[in-house]
Amino acid sequence: MVRRLVSPLVVFALCTLLAAGAELFFFHRLTPLENRLSDSFVRRHARDRKPDSSIIVVDIDERSLAKMEKFAGRWPWPRAVHGELVAGIEKQHPKAIVFDILFSEPDIYRRQSDAYFNQVLGATRNTFLPILRQNPADDARGVLLRSLAPAFGLPADSGAPDARAMLLLPWVVNAKNWRLGAINFLADNDGVGRRYAIYLPVHGWRIPSLPARVAAFLGYPLPKQPSIILNWRGPAFSYPHVSYGDIIEDFNRRHPRRNPHEFTGKIVIIGATASGLHDLRATPVSSLYPAVEILATAIDNLKHGDFLRTAPPVIPFLIALMLVGGLLAAFERRRHPVAIGAALLAATAALLAASNLALDRRLLLPILTPVIFAWTFYFAAALHAYLRERQAREHTIRTFNRFLDPRVVKTLVGRGEDMRTLSGKNCELTVLFSDIRGFTALSEQHTAQAIVALLNRYFSRQVTVIFRHGGTLDKFIGDAVMAFWGAPADDGRQAEHAVACALDMADTLAAFRRELGAAGAAFDIGIGIHTGPAVVGFIGSAQRQDYTAIGDTVNLASRIEGQTKGVGRILVSAATRQRCGEAFDFIDHGFYKVKGRSQEVQLFEPSRKS
Repeated sequence: MVRRLVSPLVVFALCTLLAAGAELFFFHRLTPLENRLSDSFVRRHARDRKPDSSIIVVDIDERSLAKMEKFAGRWPWPRAVHGELVAGIEKQHPKAIVFDILFSEPDIYRRQSDAYFNQVLGATRNTFLPILRQNPADDARGVLLRSLAPAFGLPADSGAPDARAMLLLPWVVNAKNWRLGAINFLADNDGVGRRYAIYLPVHGWRIPSLPARVAAFLGYPLPKQPSIILNWRGPAFSYPHVSYGDIIEDFNRRHPRRNPHEFTGKIVIIGATASGLHDLRATPVSSLYPAVEILATAIDNLKHGDFLRTAPPVIPFLIALMLVGGLLAAFERRRHPVAIGAALLAATAALLAASNLALDRRLLLPILTPVIFAWTFYFAAALHAYLRERQAREHTIRTFNRFLDPRVVKTLVGRGEDMRTLSGKNCELTVLFSDIRGFTALSEQHTAQAIVALLNRYFSRQVTVIFRHGGTLDKFIGDAVMAFWGAPADDGRQAEHAVACALDMADTLAAFRRELGAAGAAFDIGIGIHTGPAVVGFIGSAQRQDYTAIGDTVNLASRIEGQTKGVGRILVSAATRQRCGEAFDFIDHGFYKVKGRSQEVQLFEPSRKS
């Protein structure tokens, strides 16, 4: 039973897909790189997105800090100032007033200011305050969550009755006026905030985020997941901003100049963008993005339900499967690595375009991970193909060197020929057979070792002659040698080259006989040459194959060599004579009956031009 081995490429493709699956479903080591790529798409996509004009930021900007210092002092200002702001805005009937300012410590020097702020908040039902979830390790010392359920807009039995959490609460404000939501910044491992919490899970409780608390109050549907991926609206400062100081100044005028309905039906967010207050965060849109606009973006997303979604990991895994599968099929079919690389480059560009277009449907499509694994497989497979090609090339060179001149081998290998491409071809060949005469008498006079050494010396010289004339060495048959011209390299003058080779072989024989002295007197050869169609290729068993020619042309060349005894050392057929033209002189020896032929064959003896 023959055991079938699995291709190394198949094994590596499976390992690549296994690694891709482990990365996508478990390890997520490439997530930072994936995030950077998606951030570039999100940033480009955000430029075309318009913010909701009904969400207005009352901005504690540099202008406000300078203007308010005259009558409210340096930051932080007395809470009564915020009370004036809320009271003035509330008169215009906004949908909601949302603070992005923490009020965690009472002002012990201006208690009346805090009291006024509380009084104003007590008169509103649509003002929302932020909290911060602090270190969970300190939860045991925290506040009882059940007591905060009304402030979070939750039923009292929403979680464990004795659950506590360490929270930074607005202790400045009377608890009965609390409408609370968390504003914790959800940063990924690279410090960039791409998400906003819908709720924070704490011991069975789901503490709502500030955007979720506002959205629930306004009747906007909330997603069930704990966080959303923000769909950004333009660069920083894209939402309508009004300066805090300008609003307070106008509210204190006897005859206000601003539009009396400026905040009517709006969601008003009060927060800071002044650089000195350090309320800036890193986001995909900017490394210094105002936190108040992150809050505005989250409320905007919940209002319109157009936050982003991430494709499930099975999608990028299927992309990796298709890419690696396509590469495997291409390499198994021996496609050129450069062509495969170009196709993979085109596929990569198409996937990048698809990922960018997917954002139009609010979908983040992670394609970097499957592309990285696909390119990893490509380079490994290309290296394998190179090593395989080099091994095959070296094997081809070793094989060709057995029967071809090294210069011809270099030409053939240079144009990509191998054993597969050279097999099974029909072509016109000129076949030469050379057999030693007088070998029996010579062998009786020498030992076996001496005979082998003598034959090796002789054949080495004759093979050099064959290669010099561009011939292909087919085989040695005892004391005979067979060669042909016309394959594997095309030769338009094959008959001339074969005859010239035969004449030089005769000269080489003469020199060899002189070296042998008296022992070489009976050493002679006969050479037969014929030109005609034949089949060439690598023929043999799975264990050993030789490049050889078969067909009637080969048989006739052998028969012609058999006719040389008593006629001439070199004989050629009429077909060879005709193809040589006037390159040589020929003696016509007439027609001869040869074995296996019903018709007689006309034979000629060549010689060099006199």
